Amino acid sequence: MSAPYRLDRGVLEATFRHFRGCGCGREECQVLWLSPWSQPDIIAKVVHPKHAGHFGGFVLDDAWLNEFWLELGATEMGIRVQVHTHPGEAFHSRTDDEYPIIHTPGFLSLVIPNFGLGPIGFNDAYLTEIQPGGRWKEVPIASRLVLT
Repeated sequence: MSAPYRLDRGVLEATFRHFRGCGCGREECQVLWLSPWSQPDIIAKVVHPKHAGHFGGFVLDDAWLNEFWLELGATEMGIRVQVHTHPGEAFHSRTDDEYPIIHTPGFLSLVIPNFGLGPIGFNDAYLTEIQPGGRWKEVPIASRLVLT
């Protein structure tokens, strides 16, 4: 297990603002948490990808994603956690399992319930991690994410 990521409360608040403004309680939404390669354990930025959301999912814009990979290289940043909403309870669906933005063991996926309309925080959220064999396994949030 790697050291937990340190996450500023402002990043978490920005995440919920994106969810509430984009999904408006009707559509799923996604953000990506980034950190610099020089300090991989510090989540420094939240990015709201261009995507098409609907009640039960979302699809990233291919052109946006291609440009984003180039931007990550130019800014020496990496995606550490994908965060998205679900309409009801938080869990990792089969689609979530099969289509992560990163396929590397240790990559995290955080699901926020109720389209992110609840209190800002990790209440009833679900965190899962890609294992060496490629399968996902739920992990305790406090073991991987620490609010600073």
